[in-house]
Amino acid sequence: MSATPAVEVRNASVALGGRPVLRGIDLAVVPGDFVALMGANGSGKSTLVRAMVGLRPLVDGEVRLFGTPLDEYDAWSRIGYVPQRATAGSGIPASVWEVVAAGRLTRRRLLRPLSTADRAAIDEALEVVGLTDRRREAVTNLSGGQQQRVLIARALAGEPELFFLDEPTAGVDLPNQQVLADTLRRLKERGATIVLVAHELGPLAPLVDRAVVLRDGRVAYDGAALRDHEVHQPWFAEPHTHHHHHDHVPHPSAPLGADPHLPGDLS
Repeated sequence: MSATPAVEVRNASVALGGRPVLRGIDLAVVPGDFVALMGANGSGKSTLVRAMVGLRPLVDGEVRLFGTPLDEYDAWSRIGYVPQRATAGSGIPASVWEVVAAGRLTRRRLLRPLSTADRAAIDEALEVVGLTDRRREAVTNLSGGQQQRVLIARALAGEPELFFLDEPTAGVDLPNQQVLADTLRRLKERGATIVLVAHELGPLAPLVDRAVVLRDGRVAYDGAALRDHEVHQPWFAEPHTHHHHHDHVPHPSAPLGADPHLPGDLS
């Protein structure tokens, strides 16, 4: 396995409207790892994953993808990003197949027709998320959980190595959460690297190799996977007095995120 992290964040800080949201984040994800970014709402976890894919500029620090600084990175076919579900339909009438086909854009020359390989990748992505029989339906006709599966299939169609998923189970019923878990299990078995933003893991919990918990825009814990109730215990009081995590060895008493009832993650 390569020693180069699939994604690495070094001393990264993000501010929105002049207000610090992320402060001095250090994080490296090795190839093949399944990492859950967790914490209370408003802790900065969605902001962090957006910074990792270049959707949020840093005010300090850097992000590297496969060893390359983000501002120099151009191999976007290796990256899959699944945003929060609000962007699935975007109010534009499109079929499930059309949305998933858009995932091939990183692998095609502009204005070239779909190749046999493109169509095979689209078909496989639909099969993996269990939506082959809904391929011609309008995305807007699907349930929230099915729309989330369409977004995952769109990312899958590009055949990436590194997946970022932002709250894929938020507002999704348990049967669709289980389908998502089965889908991500297949990706993990193929050796994909997965960074998942989650408030709670539910059926995804057995897949997670490592938990990174944010509190007030800082890393409060980085270590073994946690149960949902552990992340939100009220006795997880103060963050660490230091925030240098390259050599951080997680301790069972490491303090974690606090109140799960704070306002939603800043975007």
